[in-house]
Parts: sequence; structure tokens; C-alpha cells
Amino acid sequence: MSRRRALPAGALLALLALGGAAQTTDDTACCGPIVPRSEWGGQESNCNQNLSLPVSFAVVSHTAGSTCESPASCQQQVRNVHHYHTQTLQWCDVGYNFLIGEDGLVYEGRGWHTKGAHSGPSWNPISIGITFMGNYMEREPPARALRAAQNLLACGVARGVLRPIYQLKGHRDAQRTLSPGDQLYRIIQKWPHYHD
Repeated sequence: MSRRRALPAGALLALLALGGAAQTTDDTACCGPIVPRSEWGGQESNCNQNLSLPVSFAVVSHTAGSTCESPASCQQQVRNVHHYHTQTLQWCDVGYNFLIGEDGLVYEGRGWHTKGAHSGPSWNPISIGITFMGNYMEREPPARALRAAQNLLACGVARGVLRPIYQLKGHRDAQRTLSPGDQLYRIIQKWPHYHD
């Protein structure tokens, strides 16, 4: 008799809050739930530059904006970031490959295969951009959001998108910025793949 792997309670609650409709982009056991663009209301992307995979870097940032703590508020926050990037900045899509909510879910931005607009022209073609929705200068993201990011990074390695010996960078390591915020930066510096 085969045994199914149970979802963590937080992920199960988030799925229930989404009406049970949350899907995953590919491998459930590896990635856990990733909220696809169709669920958070993302318009079709106009971006057409693919990443050359696998990439050697992942860059962690923060949006420095509002936080979100529930699937409904996080979906709205992703739409807000998308609107700012596409309407105000006139980018082809939201700039990040993935966005992390304080609800503990990962929200699909440009996804695994499309070059982002998160860390400048030198870093965008060689990295996956992961942003935490919120401002983490004075406070830490909750543990569930940190776990979601770590699971996403492990998933990238398992899927062959990130090299097994990838380097993790804070946004401030790639550009002159305060991102990902002092508190989040202090945390990711302790993660195994971090390299300044």
C-alpha cells in the first residue's frame, strides 16, 4: 500500500483558504504549493527572454512595501506589485521570478524559465529572483515565509533550474540598495548557499 506525503498544516490551511484550487507548477513533492499566475489574477506575460538554465545564482530581495498575511491579501499584493511594474515602470511583467507571502505561500511571477528584472542587467540573465512581500529592515519575515523560500530554492536544484552549487545573494550584494532589508539579510547570510 502506497503512502501519500501529507502537506504541512500551514500549506493545507492556505489551500483551503484558496478554495482548494491552488495548483502546483510541476512537482508537488519537491516544490510544495506554488500559486500560479492564473490564481492571483496575473495577466499574460509579455516577456520573451528565457534564462539559460541551470543558473548559478539566486537573489533574494524584499518589495519594501506592504506585507500580506492571508492568501487573499497576498494575491492582492502580488497584483499591486504586478501593476506597478507593468503600468508605472512599463516592464513586460512583474520583475521577480517568484514572490513569497507572509502566508507561507510562493506566488509565481515570471517563473523558472523567464529572465527577471530584479537585480540589474548583469545579474538578471544569470539568476532567479525571489522577493519577500514586505519591508524587512526592522522585522523578520515569519518562519513559514522563510521555509517557503528555502523549499523553493531546494526545488530549483531538484528540477535542474539552479545548479547544485548555486550561490545565494542578497539584493544588496548585487546592487546598491537596502534590499532585502537588514533583518532578512541577516537571516539569509546564515543559509548554506549564501555567498557575498
